[in-house]
Amino acid sequence: METILKCMYVPESSKILKDFKYHFNEHGELRHLDTNEEFAYNSYKGDYKRNHKRYQVLGQIITQYVYELLDKACNLQKIYFPIDAHPNEPLSCFYLSEEALINPSSLIVLLQDQGVIRAGQWGQKAIIHHSLEKGTQIPFIQRALEEYGGVIVLNPNDNFIAMKTEEECVIKKEESLSETNPANASFEIEEPPEIAKRGSSTPEEHTRYVWDFFISKSAATNVAFIAHGYGGLAFVDLLLQRKLEIMAKVFAVAFIDSLHHVQHQARENPEVQSWILKHARGWIASSLPLDRSTGSLMKLDCPTVSAGTENHELTPSLSLNSIFRFLARSLRAKSSVVGSPTPVQTRSATKKKTTNKLSL
Repeated sequence: METILKCMYVPESSKILKDFKYHFNEHGELRHLDTNEEFAYNSYKGDYKRNHKRYQVLGQIITQYVYELLDKACNLQKIYFPIDAHPNEPLSCFYLSEEALINPSSLIVLLQDQGVIRAGQWGQKAIIHHSLEKGTQIPFIQRALEEYGGVIVLNPNDNFIAMKTEEECVIKKEESLSETNPANASFEIEEPPEIAKRGSSTPEEHTRYVWDFFISKSAATNVAFIAHGYGGLAFVDLLLQRKLEIMAKVFAVAFIDSLHHVQHQARENPEVQSWILKHARGWIASSLPLDRSTGSLMKLDCPTVSAGTENHELTPSLSLNSIFRFLARSLRAKSSVVGSPTPVQTRSATKKKTTNKLSL
């Protein structure tokens, strides 16, 4: 995948990945170092437990790999919270671009699905079985920086920490990796007692905290959310909890194969239902061509179209161009409604250079 891997920085995690006998090739595809074959889950024939542990370890390596890309390739800053944390208190984190809180124009917020995925990922299966481009949020980050100037990447699944340090308990090797045959090594992921991270014990709490202490205080007058899967439910929860703030600051929401349910979550709040109908659009997993209306196939809380695939984890990457066209139209519509003397300009329209220019 050329656009992501065309950078001068090679993540340190790539060394661990090579010990695992895999690497990302020039197209961002995960391939075996010796055979160039795709990742094979069933490495240990008939041994589900060992295969599953091996898959978990690979997922943790990929998480660190993507974190490094966000930091070094995308030039995003890792922000820890709670902001009033006491010494040794477990911290959660998220990422933001340099201008995210001071850019007076626009800000794009990325909110992913639930599960093991962390900031910068739409889906680990898509990364492992397809490519970095199709499974990470980096193409969205690049587009947001080019066209709007500011981006925040939430980390809603970073909810707990083991009571031991990560180095002590995250990964334990049952056998040492052999230089000659590391594929024969097996791994164990310990499951020590965990404690919740204050301000981030659930995806909903994480989203509210980052809104309250960062997004709501940003200079941006135009904020848009792009929410995938459970991220859509977390956004609707935020809308219900911070209704007036959201309605004043957010100009559009793109729901990607979202798990939200407005009729259930906001069944007694017609104002919220009306706002979502006006400001949101959904892309859902479907066998229909991209952007084809799904009509009655989906709950009618907002206009919905096909993402052009039935694969949930591929819906973001295939919807990218359509989503950013929707955001551009929504921003123009907001400008015309408020009666601005001049149209609101996106960063790409003004051709203004961003200080967070990516070298991907």
